[in-house]
Amino acid sequence: MANLYDTHFHLDLQKDSRNDILNLIEANKIYTIAVTNLPPLYEKLSREIDHKYIRIALGFHPELIEQYQKYIPDMWRLLPDAKYIGEVGIDLKIGKKSKSLQLSFFDELINKCNILGGKILTVHSRAAASEVISIIGNDFNGKVILHWYSGAKQTLMQAIDNNCYFSVNYTMLNSESGCKIISNIPNDRLLIETDSPFTFINGTIFSLKDLGYIVESLSRIKNISYDEMKNILWQNFVNIVS
Repeated sequence: MANLYDTHFHLDLQKDSRNDILNLIEANKIYTIAVTNLPPLYEKLSREIDHKYIRIALGFHPELIEQYQKYIPDMWRLLPDAKYIGEVGIDLKIGKKSKSLQLSFFDELINKCNILGGKILTVHSRAAASEVISIIGNDFNGKVILHWYSGAKQTLMQAIDNNCYFSVNYTMLNSESGCKIISNIPNDRLLIETDSPFTFINGTIFSLKDLGYIVESLSRIKNISYDEMKNILWQNFVNIVS
């Protein structure tokens, strides 16, 4: 499992023993971006975890913004010292009622990240890909990973032109629409994620130990060897974090 990583992992939501997960990450040197859904959860996880292969991301999930508006000032307070940002974005499938609040929050987040510079964002864009890409723009002063992208091809092409990366998971690779999207993403923009515990394999929650299945499926879609695909994915990750 050398040279594998996970750009979108919900460590704080795992049912398995945290020690087991940390031992798995350590033993296999799996570089992991542990996303959070609210600023206080980021602060809590940051206090609890100090691990050389794990980076905690400051997040504010778009589905939670309306209910937890009181934490928006905490997001801005914590933002300057956080290199990794996520899960953030816009959701117009589940969160339609809070559209205006989501749009204004995400716009302010992107503006602040642009000023600060050097941030690495993992971005949610369900039913809102065009809005997300429009707000990010074509000269973002940082790196953007579009997590579990499911938008239109035209918007995908715009995101590629705007230098976005795309993190794909096992569920995407097992759907016709997901495979079609992946086939249109250049190899040098692909990254991998588990989005665990929200993805599954053979009826069980997808684990970090299953990352090789994503590489294997991508190698088939892209018609290259497993080792070549793995090397491409690793170099993409290096380009993101360096």
